[in-house]
Formats: sequence, structure tokens, C-alpha cells
Amino acid sequence: MRQRLEYAAAWPFIKILGMFPRPLARAAGIGLARVVYLLHVRLRQVGMRNLALAFPEETEIQRARILRGEFASLGRQLAEVCHFPKYTRENVEQVVVYDGLENYERAHARGRGVLFLTAHFGGWELSAFTHSLHGHWMHVVSRAMDNVYLDRLIRQYRTMHGNQTVDKDDFVRGLLAAMKAGEVVGILMDTNMTPPQGIFVDFFGIPACTASGLARIALRTDAAVVPTFTIWDAELGKYRLRFDPAVELVRTGDLEADIKANTQRFTSIIEEYVRKYPEQWLWVHRRWKTRPPGEKGLY
Repeated sequence: MRQRLEYAAAWPFIKILGMFPRPLARAAGIGLARVVYLLHVRLRQVGMRNLALAFPEETEIQRARILRGEFASLGRQLAEVCHFPKYTRENVEQVVVYDGLENYERAHARGRGVLFLTAHFGGWELSAFTHSLHGHWMHVVSRAMDNVYLDRLIRQYRTMHGNQTVDKDDFVRGLLAAMKAGEVVGILMDTNMTPPQGIFVDFFGIPACTASGLARIALRTDAAVVPTFTIWDAELGKYRLRFDPAVELVRTGDLEADIKANTQRFTSIIEEYVRKYPEQWLWVHRRWKTRPPGEKGLY
């Protein structure tokens, strides 16, 4: 019953926000996010704790500014997601433009599959959606939302133009099949994991339990790993869907060592983007929740 009530409350909001002109929808989305920032004490606490761990040199005021920026980023993205049914290949460039598309095309031309290395950063929901509008559908690895009705709605939006979702529980089998077919998979690799799916690598100098599946699949299939981030560009007033050159994998012949080395390399790439655009990463996620054996919790 609670899930139905949550869905009944969210559905009209999503539809109404989607009816607003885009600038007004963005303003409304950011406004709503600011209200959540003020009212949701627990999220603020987690965000400020993460920022203290990542940026110990910053003041409390500076960290709070970053956190408010993150909420604005979430509100902006919410408005764009509500407009998904309106976007076409012709008008989506009003919202998202390509940056470094040649890096994706070069990687895809190898014919061994492409793994998009990405994170809960900027307009992450817009990346796969925009790419599919341009005829490049992909598999999106995701975890089901707790509310089954909202999960169904979001999956509908994500798959409007050919994208397919892969549940995290079917992660490895789904990726192996996709790489064998030379297809494309997007992976959000910045969430807390638990062993054995996760291994500890450094993120902002702190051991973080991180999914090792991307490295395992890349080493096994020789698929191209392309860092992909959808960055809000205030000067453009748009998002830039950025593709970096494929990552050169570490291959020493020691499989477990190579898995760890590449997982660290992928995590360091995410950290570089977060350091450059700190207001665009999801600080309210307990990224360092899982600790190495014998180490006390950080939250």
C-alpha cells in the first residue's frame, strides 16, 4: 500500500513537471531539491560526512556549498527525465551535445564490445537515453528501485528508444553475452559493494569496496572500456556527453592482481571527474560503508 501511495504521489508530479517549459521545469526541479536538502537531515549528514572524508582540507562552509550544488544537480536532472517523452533525435541537442564521440566510434569499430565506465555523476540518466536517440542503443546495468511501481516507470523511460536493462544480479552473464555480440553496456561503478562482488581499492585515498566485474569482463573479452560522463556545462546551458579514449588495461599475467589494478584505475578515473566537478557527484550515497576486516565503520 505504501508503495502505491508513493507512486500515486510521484506520477502526477512527473507528468506535470514534464508539461512545463524546460527552463521552468529545471527551476522547479532545483527548487524541490533544495527543499529536500533542507528537510532531509539524514541525507545532509551522509553528504557532509563523505565530503569531510574526501576533502578534509575544505571548510564546513565550502563542503556545504558543494552539497547544495549536488542537490541542484539532482533537481536539474529530475526535470530532464520528466521531459524524456518529448525528446527526439532532432531536439535533444537542445539539452545534450556530444563531446569526444570519435572515441566511442573508434572503440566500437573494434567489434569486441564496449563497456561504458561511468558513475552517478552529472546527468547520468541522460547519457544512455541520448545515445539511444542517436541510434546507439545499449544495455544498462541497474539495481531495481525499492518502489516497484516507480521502478517500472523509470525502466519505461530508460528503454524508450531501444535500451535494455540488465539487473545487477544477472551482471556477469548479461555482460559476457553482450560483449560476445559486440554490443555496448553502461555500468555505474561508484556504489558501495560487499565481498565477494566487491574488492577494496582507494577512492579519495580511502579503501572503498568496489565492483570488480567491469575489470573481470574487460580482461576476459578484451572489450574496450570507455570512460563516459554527462557533465552539466553552465556556460553552454547544456549537458556534454563526454567520451574519453578507451582505457589501456593492465595485463601482467596475474589475473587477480590485474583485476585489482584495473579496478583501481577505473576508480581513479571517476575520482578525477569528481574532483573536477565536485557538485555533480552523488555525495549522499554511503560510498565507504563496507570496511576492510577489523576496521570500524565510517558512518
